[in-house]
This record gives sequence, structure tokens and C-alpha cells, in this order.
Amino acid sequence: MLLTPPPDRRSWIVTVLGIAQTIGWASSYYIPAVLAAPMAASFGLSPVWVFGAFSIAMVVSATIGPWAGARIDRIGGRGVLMLSNLIFAAGLALLAAAPSPVVLFAGWAIIGLGMGMGLYEAAFASLAGIYGKEARGPITGITLIAGFASTVGWPLSGLMLASWGWREACIGWALIHLFLALPLNALLPRGAQKITAPMPDTVEGPPPPRLALWLLAFVFAATWFNSTAMAAHLPGLLQAAGASTAVAIAAGALIGPAQVAARILEFGLLRRFHPLASARLAASAHPLAAVCLVVFGGPAAYGFAILHGAGNGILTIAKGTLPLALFGAAGYGARLGWLNAPARLLQAAAPLIFGAALATWGLQAIWLTAMVGVLATAALFLLRRN
Repeated sequence: MLLTPPPDRRSWIVTVLGIAQTIGWASSYYIPAVLAAPMAASFGLSPVWVFGAFSIAMVVSATIGPWAGARIDRIGGRGVLMLSNLIFAAGLALLAAAPSPVVLFAGWAIIGLGMGMGLYEAAFASLAGIYGKEARGPITGITLIAGFASTVGWPLSGLMLASWGWREACIGWALIHLFLALPLNALLPRGAQKITAPMPDTVEGPPPPRLALWLLAFVFAATWFNSTAMAAHLPGLLQAAGASTAVAIAAGALIGPAQVAARILEFGLLRRFHPLASARLAASAHPLAAVCLVVFGGPAAYGFAILHGAGNGILTIAKGTLPLALFGAAGYGARLGWLNAPARLLQAAAPLIFGAALATWGLQAIWLTAMVGVLATAALFLLRRN
């Protein structure tokens, strides 16, 4: 029996797109943490090679992102998101069948195509095409659902790995794309259909100021750098501050709930304010957390994780809502792709850069990400609502 949208289309669209996004993130961004070691061992390689292949995937996603966004602007998100599911499935199947490291790298490059066409930027552009400047609520809604991607993805990948093996786990994720995510994305409105009446700012207007675009691109790159650096090295950083291994792991587990809690706050109280206000508040959270960690050491591990996670949760939403609020819905998809391209490239290098800093400076490496956070906050204060 085919699913049909109920009368409350907004809740329906947010739900199906949020679930599809959860699958997209869980089967790409979050599988190296579980599958990289056995994947590399089967070829006699170090896991570093698999993470290097994943970095290539992020570079590919940065390259394809502007094209995917422009395509969504023209024809709507349904077709692009459905195509991304087919590409994800093809890339995962190639990983599963890879007879050599060269084919493994090719599989990750194909997954990178899917990431550029099927993750948050594409979903945000799809919602902007449907709702115009009223898309802030739906954007927050899908990030609330997809915020559980690691909560769902890591255990499911681990279960498939333990039961069948890493190749079969990749096949499992490919089948989930084909038989769950693809039908869900097929439920989105066809073409460039709008659910709400066009807003005055959705018509073509003068191009945004170049300085504002560069400032926002810098903010996205800086915050993605910090987010990825912490995702890769948080336990080691907290141990360098004096926390035990158990405390470092427990503190790291708080980041996900902190992100979701902050997104609930954005969905409720903070939605009354301009997205710039919540973005400025969120960008300042990591530098504040860094100061607490340096001053108080290991006992501040939990506070650091909560502050960093909360800021990161709101900034993920800001990546979709800020360009919409500042520049309008016309050309939103292509613009979002270009704004996020530097972020994707820097994200690919973040684990290596911060890892080298942590190995050289220990806890003092946190000043690197703290300064990046301060600069991002300053850039947000230079931006104006109009």
C-alpha cells in the first residue's frame, strides 16, 4: 500500500524528510567510526587510509554541492534527493564488492556525490523551495529528527558488522536507501511546487553584498572545522585536560543530547528572534567552553561537552536559516552550495590539523579552535539583518 500525505502536509514533509536525512547521515558520515578498522584490515591497510578516502568523499561533496543546489532551485528537491539515494546505494554496493583499495576509494568518491546531493544542504534547499522564508521551522524540524543519526547509525552499523561483516553492513545500508529512504523522498512535492503562497522576497532581486557572502562562508567554514575537529579528537582533548578515559567517553556521549536540546530551544524560544541572534549566541559557546576547560581542567569535561554540543546544534540549523533570512529564497539552493563548499573542504582537513596541534601542544591546542570560534562570532556581528 502506498503512503499518501495527510492533510497536515508540513508535519508530514518534515517527518519523511527527517527520516530520509537520518538514513543519509547514518550511512555516510557516521559509518567510518564503526567500519573503518575492519574495512582497512581486510586490505592490510591502516584505518588512516579509509579516513583519507572519506576525506575525498567530502571534497567531492563540496564540488557537487553548488550544482545540486542550483538544480533544486530549478526543478525542486524531490528528484535530486531520490537520485542521491540511488547514488548512495551504488557507492555502498561498490564498497561491499571492492576487490582492492582503488575500488574502495572509488566507492567513497561515489558516496561523496550522494552526500553533496542528499544531505542537509539539499534538504534545506528543498524546504526553501516549498516554503520560501517560512522554511525556518521545517529546517529546524528535520535537524531535530536527523540529530539522532549517530544514535541510530552507530548501533545499527555495529549490529550488522557483528552479525554479518563490514561488506554485508554496506549492502544493508544500500538496501535501506533503496527500500526506505528512496520511497520517503518520493513523497515530497513534485517539481518546484510551493505549499504556501510565494513571499515577496522570493522573487529575483539585487544580488547579495559580496562581503556578506564571504563573511557567511567564513562562519560556516570555521564552525564546520571546530565541529569536525571535536568529533575526531574530543576524548583525547578531555584526557589532556585531566579527565579519565571513562569521564572523557561519558562527556562525549552528552554532545548528541545537547545538540538536540539546543535545537528544541531554537524551535521554541529562539524562533521568536532573528537567526543572527541565535547564531551569535551559538558561535560563542565553543570559545566559552574552551576557557572553562583550560581554567578548570578535567572536572569541566561535562560542561565543555554540553556547551560545545549546544552551540553546534544551533549552528547546524543556522547553516540553513541564515542564508534564507539574509538573502531570501531566490537562488537559495545554489547559494547554499557555494557557501558550504569551503566548509566541506576545511572539514576534510580538520581532523589532521587539530590532531597535529593536540599532539604538539596538548590541552593548549584548544586555543586554536577557540580563536576560530571567536573569529566566527565576530564575523556574525559584522553581518546585518538587511
